[in-house]
Amino acid sequence: MVRRFLVGTEDLLRTRFAPSPAFDLHQLIHALAGPHRQGVPAAWLERLRPRFERLCDAPAMQAILTLRLPRSGATFLTPPPRRHGQTIEDDLLALRGAPIQAVREEVAFYVARRPDATPAAREVLAAADVVERLAVQLEEAWAVLLADDWPRLRLLCERDIVHRSGELSRSGWEAALSGLHPKVRWRDGGIDLVGRSGGMTRLDGEGLLLVPSVFVWPDIAVYADAPWPKAIVYPARGVGTLLEHGPPQPPDHLSALIGRSRALLLVTLAEPAGTSQLARAYGMAVGAVGDHLAVLHRAGLVERARDGRTVLYRRTELGDALAG
Repeated sequence: MVRRFLVGTEDLLRTRFAPSPAFDLHQLIHALAGPHRQGVPAAWLERLRPRFERLCDAPAMQAILTLRLPRSGATFLTPPPRRHGQTIEDDLLALRGAPIQAVREEVAFYVARRPDATPAAREVLAAADVVERLAVQLEEAWAVLLADDWPRLRLLCERDIVHRSGELSRSGWEAALSGLHPKVRWRDGGIDLVGRSGGMTRLDGEGLLLVPSVFVWPDIAVYADAPWPKAIVYPARGVGTLLEHGPPQPPDHLSALIGRSRALLLVTLAEPAGTSQLARAYGMAVGAVGDHLAVLHRAGLVERARDGRTVLYRRTELGDALAG
């Protein structure tokens, strides 16, 4: 069983990368709801489940949980992202603007297959303002479950984008898709998605959206049906290590030598990152991060290179030796 995206010359030019906060929020919600962890470590579930349980009595949350089957979920709840810097506010705005006919069709599909749906959930899903009710509930869930952790998770996704977009522009599809996921393969001018039904779909010059995700790991997700853009959601590089072990922590001796903030930035820069990305990830002022990076650069511990409008920093061999 294989779904295939047939790729043309124009598709390479129009393919883009973007994270999807709403998608990862939904993956986390369904992992917390159980019975399957969805690749979320037990420690994360243990930490977040008490918060999630306080949300479960809300009819709108019960409605959100209804719009899910073991191998699929309602697309209008997680519309594919439109831009590189996609935020949860962008996602909720797209949800509120979802075509109402598509919403009603998806609601009917899932309600018909969820005989266990509660009366409260069915009432929300039948309401005229169903989209607004769901958006408000997701906004609350974001604040309670994921907002605090997202800056560091977003850094992981953005660094994956830097890597893969560079591979795509330099060497084409095969290089960009290499190592993306065992179920995603480049073959004879097209992309095979192993284990997915649906036959062949032409991109027709619209390009493909590639979405790095934290909580889709260890699987993938595929958007292939109208009216949504064609997209593949895949695990961001390094996600398993981050989820199991947390963000990198500088050793005490390194912090004592160069200061904790500079040590934190140095151990983080095993992979390239920009100043604003690092500032968001660690809750630091952009100016402060820039000053620290300038010191590390003058000391020969990091190097910098421009990628489009962004200046990316990465450890040098000397920086690797010191960080290690």
